[in-house]
Amino acid sequence: MMRILGCVFVLLLMLCCGPSNTTEKAPVAKRVNPAQPLIQNKTNEKQQLSDYGFFKTPLAQLIPEKNVYAYDVNTPLFSDYASKKRFVFLPEGSSMQYAEDQKTLLFEEGSVLIKNFFYPMADGKERIIETRLLVKEKGEWKPLNYVWNDTQTDAQLNYIGAETEVVWKPENGAAKTLHYTVPNWNQCKNCHISENRIVPLGLTVAQLNRSNPMLAADKNQLVFFEQAMLLKNMPEHASWAKMPVWNDPSSGSLNDRAKAYLDANCAHCHQPKGSAKNSGLHLNFEEINSRSRGIFKPPVAAGKGSGELQYSIVPGDPEHSILLYRMQSTDPSIQMPEIGRSLAHSEGIELISAYIKALRP
Repeated sequence: MMRILGCVFVLLLMLCCGPSNTTEKAPVAKRVNPAQPLIQNKTNEKQQLSDYGFFKTPLAQLIPEKNVYAYDVNTPLFSDYASKKRFVFLPEGSSMQYAEDQKTLLFEEGSVLIKNFFYPMADGKERIIETRLLVKEKGEWKPLNYVWNDTQTDAQLNYIGAETEVVWKPENGAAKTLHYTVPNWNQCKNCHISENRIVPLGLTVAQLNRSNPMLAADKNQLVFFEQAMLLKNMPEHASWAKMPVWNDPSSGSLNDRAKAYLDANCAHCHQPKGSAKNSGLHLNFEEINSRSRGIFKPPVAAGKGSGELQYSIVPGDPEHSILLYRMQSTDPSIQMPEIGRSLAHSEGIELISAYIKALRP
């Protein structure tokens, strides 16, 4: 019996392992797409600032060409004491439009917002460090940075950011040295994000409601744009809101000037549509909820950034307020705003400290 079973087993093996009558085909290799690069440059950005033709030669004098107009804001963002010259390029035949629901301005395709960051030098000249552009392209805003060369003849497109040492001379003061940081593309994008879309900052009627000598002597810049048919659908002048100037007591109360400062320096992230909306701290000028404004509001995530303090703002007690603690810090893991400065803004700290001290529970 065992011999018979062994024979059967050998026969089965031969049948299974023997040559097959079917012709076997090699498997067909699947087409594999090459790995996509992390950064794809699919647009046609100009490599030099001069390629746009925004300014006359010599470029560093920032004398605007046709369809380029200067503008200014009432309370600007603090950027390590850098001065700024702002312009808008409006394509021929285009205009800005007032948006009633947002109290801000809308722009047509091809419009470009231009912001130049510069410092006064000891020799009386100005050194431009960078020029930031927001380009309206295919219905979306695209941020681009251009870093100026040492000879101040042109600026080169930059995605990755840069650092440079700046020796500058403030008015009525001795020369100072700082390490200026040009933000990278992702940092620019993060500050300008609103509901997952990149948007301009500071282009509200309240911020733009002011005079501008670079456009016309003793004329409100919004009136100038309106009369030149470059701004349409504006309401009656009497209804225009006006943002206080943070360091001008004649422009508003301490409370309103502090709110204007926080709006310009914090609300690009800390507002209901910004990248820090989940923090619950909303510092846009229009916010009226005291807890949302930080009063007796605990932080969402405790840790080093809170300094072991309990509330964003403790009325009457700036030294125990997280808001002021983070403004005073230059530690990148603590400071607010997180980017755009390496120095503490002593004058801004003084204003917010006085504001918190004046608050009553």
